[in-house]
Amino acid sequence: MTIKTSSYRQSLLTALLDPLEASAYLNAALEDSPEACLKALKNVAQARQMSKVARDAGIQRETLYRSFSEQGNPTLQTLSSVLAALGMKLSISPDVSHAAPQSRH
Repeated sequence: MTIKTSSYRQSLLTALLDPLEASAYLNAALEDSPEACLKALKNVAQARQMSKVARDAGIQRETLYRSFSEQGNPTLQTLSSVLAALGMKLSISPDVSHAAPQSRH
């Protein structure tokens, strides 16, 4: 009897179809490094079909690949558009490990 297995890549792309899984994956990559974040964002976009993500973001597919390549440096507008196309948004929160103590008046 043969057991059918899927590759790690295919399993990852399938898992990234879940918005909660994709957001956790992107947040973990963002904490690691900007390069890891770009690679993770590319993986999420590939899971959702690059051409559809590019169309929904209002950019060319080639631009999307170039923006999230190892040499890529997407603008905030491109990043926001792609995240919106993926049903996500960029958020900023305080880093509690570096937060200044609150003064009391």
